[in-house]
Amino acid sequence: MDGLEVLKRLKEDSETENIPVIALTAHAMYGDEQKFLRAGCSGYVSKPIDIPGFKLLLEKLLPDTKIRY
Repeated sequence: MDGLEVLKRLKEDSETENIPVIALTAHAMYGDEQKFLRAGCSGYVSKPIDIPGFKLLLEKLLPDTKIRY
C-alpha cells in the first residue's frame, strides 16, 4: 500500500478524516506537491528536510499541541 492509498483510507474513515497528514518523500518529482495536496494531504515535505520549515509546518497543523524539540 502506498501513501496515497493510506491517505484515501484515512480520509474515508470518520474517526480519522480530520487528522493532518504530511506527505514525505525522498524522490520528489515535478508536480508531486500539488498532487499530494489535491489528494488531501495537509502538507508536503521532500528530503533533505528543512528542519526549521518542518517545525513551522507542525506548529501550523497542530497549534494546540505542545511540540518539544
